[in-house]
Amino acid sequence: MSDYHIPLLPGEKYHILSRSVGNEQLFRLEENYRFFIERYRKYISPVADTYSYCLLPNHFHILLKVKEEEAINKFTGRLLTTEVFPIIIMQQFSRMLNSYAKAYNKENSRKGSLFIDSLRRIAIEKDEQFGATVFYIRKNPVHHGYCKKMEDWKWSSYNAMFTQKPTMLLRKEVLDWFGGNKGFTDYHNQPVYLKNAADLE
Repeated sequence: MSDYHIPLLPGEKYHILSRSVGNEQLFRLEENYRFFIERYRKYISPVADTYSYCLLPNHFHILLKVKEEEAINKFTGRLLTTEVFPIIIMQQFSRMLNSYAKAYNKENSRKGSLFIDSLRRIAIEKDEQFGATVFYIRKNPVHHGYCKKMEDWKWSSYNAMFTQKPTMLLRKEVLDWFGGNKGFTDYHNQPVYLKNAADLE
């Protein structure tokens, strides 16, 4: 089950998700998607590595692994105590979301909160849960009816698996988990619903 209060700990994997308030859109223009990814790279990439992501008009999903303590200490320039690491990680997410919301509000002449509550987090505790979550995130646009095939949705990490272009994704780790490109493709040709990802909605 998901939780708004699970601490994000060094070296651990999490499914992160959030959505807009009410019927608000998070992304109205293509440039909004690009700017969100830019903000993510700036604030989150220093403290976490990314396996998979998908940005949808009113919500987003990200599967990530928080970096190890040594890397986070190096980023902050401090020797952090155990209880401080989750605070630092959440500060980075708050900075990212606030930075995006501030720019979005200015662009659209709106005021107030853009994202609902805090981040939902789901700890990835089992091997099969990892694969199911990668699948679920990338199949989400199909699940919600935004497209018929995963490769048709521009704002997900699915197509990045099949190129050699530089990426912020842990591409090799993901492909290796599925046994290579063919295993990855075969797994993603399954129906939308997987029992190991049933609690992610």
